[in-house]
Amino acid sequence: MEHLELSERKRLILQAIVESHIRYGEPVGSKAIAENQQLTCSSATIRNEMAELESMGLLEQPHTSAGRIPTELGYRYYVDSLAQKYRMTAMEIEQINRTLRQKIGELDGVLESASRLISSFTNYTAVAIRPRSGSAVITRFESAYLSEHAFVLVFVFASGEVKTKTMHTPLFVSPEEHAGFMQLLNAGFTGLTAEEITLSRIVEAERVLGNLAPLLHPVVTAIYEAMNEHDGGELRIDGVGHLLEYPEYSEPAQLREMLALFEEKENLLKLVSAEDTGKDLQVHIGSENAIGAMSNSAFIYRTVRRGGKVVGAFGVIGPTRMDYSRVIAILNHLSEGISDAFDEGEDG
Repeated sequence: MEHLELSERKRLILQAIVESHIRYGEPVGSKAIAENQQLTCSSATIRNEMAELESMGLLEQPHTSAGRIPTELGYRYYVDSLAQKYRMTAMEIEQINRTLRQKIGELDGVLESASRLISSFTNYTAVAIRPRSGSAVITRFESAYLSEHAFVLVFVFASGEVKTKTMHTPLFVSPEEHAGFMQLLNAGFTGLTAEEITLSRIVEAERVLGNLAPLLHPVVTAIYEAMNEHDGGELRIDGVGHLLEYPEYSEPAQLREMLALFEEKENLLKLVSAEDTGKDLQVHIGSENAIGAMSNSAFIYRTVRRGGKVVGAFGVIGPTRMDYSRVIAILNHLSEGISDAFDEGEDG
């Protein structure tokens, strides 16, 4: 937003419109802005300034209303340049600190408590995420030969967890060929993350296997699936009913899309797991969201760190006219407190 240079008057008018629209959800007219004590200009001057802000893409005029509402660009400018730091109340701080005083060693328990707290505080839908680490590693493959066309494949992970998968193949595989195939798997596909199981590694293994090469593709697929399941992350959602409080979700099709997103969960989990910008706080407004169902929503989340490593995230999803300052303050206070508690626990 650095390229947009606004006068102080335009900044005050934009800020007033955004904050009024967040609070009431209605278009804001010049008369309401003129009541702002920080502005000493006439309604006519305010209307001219609003028209200029509209031409800059920061405001829009819905239908034939005389009032304006912020655009996505207007909200982005507000978040980046205008939003005042929200001062949390003593009650909010005490409730968060009470959550932090719980036994902090179990991340899943903290996620559950925090998501409920965030939803009740903000009146938005809250998400608590344990993202994928991308570090699942299989240390050993074992197998039980069932027949010429079937065998049980056993995945032994570095964590000690064991998963099994029954593999069926139209190929005729003798016990000796099966043993050789397992030897190749243990020699070429252990000690690797999913990203390290590259196409070149697979092609080389197929070359070595010769006539048994078609067996490798379903086995590699099973390996990826086992690793993904092992390192699948978790997503908790609280306060879905809050969506019904906002007219932005009154259209049945829009509401169905959001409910499907929460039910399926995979897209949200992928988004948070994949996004690594180095910033602990992420604010996505409208079309900035990579998920189509959220094009009419804002998604704000804050990561939690343990020993410098991201181990979780908390966030809220709601309409673009979200109370950004308050949400950001609550997420920051909660996630920083949990990160500090984790680090103190490890030092102790």
